[in-house]
Amino acid sequence: DALDGLVDAAARAPLGAARLGAGRTGDPTTRAWLSALTGAERRFNASSADVADLATALAGWQRDVVAGPVRACFRLVEPPETDPDQTWQLRFALQASDEPSLVVDAAAVWKARGSLPALARQLDSPQETMLAELGKARRVYPDLDAALRTSRPTVLPLDTTGAHDFLQTAAPALSTAGFGVQLPGWWTKPSSRLGVRLTARTPPQPGLVAKGGSQVGFAAIAEFRHDLAVGGQVLTPKELADLAATKSPLVRLRGQWIELDPRRLAAGLRLVGRTGTATVGELMRLGLGIDKAVDGVPVESVEADGWLGDLLSGDAEHRVQKVTLPETFTGRLRPYQERGLAWLDFLHRAGLGGLLADDMGLGKTVQLLALLAHDQGAGPSLLIGPMSLVGNWQREAARFTPDLRVHVHHGAERARGKQFADAVAASDLVITTYSLAARDAAELRKIDWRRVIVDEAQAIKNAATKQATAIRSLPAGTRIAVTGTPVENRLADLWAISEFANPGLLGSAASFKQRYAEPIEKHGDDEAADRLRRFTGPFVLRRVKTDKSIISDLPDKLEMDVLCNLTAEQAALYRAVVDDMLEKIDKSEGIERRGLVLATMTKLKQVCNHPAQFLRDGSALPGRSGKLERLDEILDEVLAVGEKALLFTQYAEFGSMLRGHLTGRFGREVLFLHGGVGKAARDEMVARFQDSGPAAPALFVLSLKAGGTGLTLTAANHVVHVDRWWNPAVEDQATDRAFRIGQRKAVQVRKFVCAGTIEERIAGMIRDKRGLAARIVGSGEDWLTELSTGALRELFALESGAVVE
Repeated sequence: DALDGLVDAAARAPLGAARLGAGRTGDPTTRAWLSALTGAERRFNASSADVADLATALAGWQRDVVAGPVRACFRLVEPPETDPDQTWQLRFALQASDEPSLVVDAAAVWKARGSLPALARQLDSPQETMLAELGKARRVYPDLDAALRTSRPTVLPLDTTGAHDFLQTAAPALSTAGFGVQLPGWWTKPSSRLGVRLTARTPPQPGLVAKGGSQVGFAAIAEFRHDLAVGGQVLTPKELADLAATKSPLVRLRGQWIELDPRRLAAGLRLVGRTGTATVGELMRLGLGIDKAVDGVPVESVEADGWLGDLLSGDAEHRVQKVTLPETFTGRLRPYQERGLAWLDFLHRAGLGGLLADDMGLGKTVQLLALLAHDQGAGPSLLIGPMSLVGNWQREAARFTPDLRVHVHHGAERARGKQFADAVAASDLVITTYSLAARDAAELRKIDWRRVIVDEAQAIKNAATKQATAIRSLPAGTRIAVTGTPVENRLADLWAISEFANPGLLGSAASFKQRYAEPIEKHGDDEAADRLRRFTGPFVLRRVKTDKSIISDLPDKLEMDVLCNLTAEQAALYRAVVDDMLEKIDKSEGIERRGLVLATMTKLKQVCNHPAQFLRDGSALPGRSGKLERLDEILDEVLAVGEKALLFTQYAEFGSMLRGHLTGRFGREVLFLHGGVGKAARDEMVARFQDSGPAAPALFVLSLKAGGTGLTLTAANHVVHVDRWWNPAVEDQATDRAFRIGQRKAVQVRKFVCAGTIEERIAGMIRDKRGLAARIVGSGEDWLTELSTGALRELFALESGAVVE
């Protein structure tokens, strides 16, 4: 108990406790305790009685020093410029502990008769309180002795060294002990310290790369000059000489006080006038505060002209020059799209890659087509995307850039060899798929591409795959990654996409994991997240639909979880799956165990959908599933008011079952899109659903993988996720088929969750995981395979109240 009391007291007031111990240095236990607090060895030996005495003393000190309703307040005042002796003043006051703005100077306290009006509700005897508070503070700051020798102390004069000691040591100790402290505003600002300014000359913009490799402006070499600066102002030779001659730790310079560290000054003087070279990447790390010093001297700023200066500003989107579009471009860009186009053009002229990460529906395709139209004829660009988007790119190019020469490299009859080279030479844009880009990489590498664009760039998030490696090997003047979900499951996804757009930008995968991924994902390190955001910010452009400053004519989206109960049949199947699989999981290990865990989750989700999906027995659907019953009710309301709905499921077989059930129940056509639907049939479905005529289908069932990207389905203003993918980024992409430009109604998004099951527990986890994606620009299922059998049992267990009575 005595040891616990000691630890508790020390944790609550370590600085003050150290001051207490300083007055009892003859006590061996106190000396041992102080040594343990400040030294490398964190333990000390003492008898129970000695430890109890020390704990009692600490507790008494804590009771004595902690402020009551009114506390002493200390304000450090700088000497006036006319004072040749440069005498600082530490002025005393009383301050309300719960209202720091209520402060009464000591001079007013001593003149008072009775209570003070400003502090009347806190105390009746302000003068006694003033003396008592100063006496308490003296234990933390012994230099107050000089002031306490007077009967009515109001101020403690300090020389410059004493003021510096107060700022560095006493002020933090007093504040920690509960006293009020008011310091000059400049003390906490970096501008009050000496730093080095690097003035760089922007390297020339690189041209198109040679065959066999890529080169971006990030690796270009820039020259720079060193200067010493304070508060954004470079110091003159005379000022440097005066600083070198002074011995004071605080110096008034150009009308403001600064702290002068002799070692920093000496190191800085050695740098003055020197020139050097660095890559643009190294200068950016310094300018954005990722790397903080040069030869031990903090970098105050990096100044540069031209495109490097724009990049370092952190506001390149708003600073870059507007692009004039040719008359051949038939679209009309919104203001934010014009800024996006200018940003893309700016990065290309600088030889840098970028990540266009606008929210789904904000028109990333039209911005890229505008860029291609702007420099049409300067060389061929290669666009790589999912097969499902090839037709969309063709249609959008024909619509907005009818003069753009487009070649589609796809299919068994695709051009090869000289025929392919001739086709590329006659094209402004070549479109192909991810799978073909990997298969035909050797042929694609023979072309000097003006730029390589990857759409739905999350497809290359696994950097080590053959597909991602092949795409990174393609020579390009610049590279653009396009995605609405730059972070799906982990920050390594962001590294992989950045490695494509700007090779080397974020260092090696191992160093990125150590510097950013682990601190942010495992420990919620806000400082690491801020560093990553600052460094990637110039190369990432992300605008979201919900930001009304970006776009004001898009309606809001209402998202809700819809809790569904299980039927008795579902509950019995659910429990049987859990009991059977947990027994197998407990007896397995390694890959076999991980496979069993994933299989269990799949079976449980199928049971939650419908027993017929799990059993695969072709049995009837009505009356056996809580989800299906709730879906019928919702769709009754949707159809009754003449609106349309999208229904997403990750299981194609369940989608087929839903289509049959809904067709029979509502007596109308229900569309069904899955991975086996060809391009022509897909396009026809989309066109018919978007039709506003009375015969147009109102319900569209889509498998999540086939219908989650690349489609515009704004005729629907209801979205139902019948089952969950357990990845917010993927679900949001699917939702954004309806919630995008062209939507004129509020979009209602319902996510079905079976109450009391694994679905409800993971829905809560999903809500908690969303913070990661918001902080830097989702979560799959694999992490669950590492849980213990006990943890899995708790996760899988069926809670009471989950069953429909």
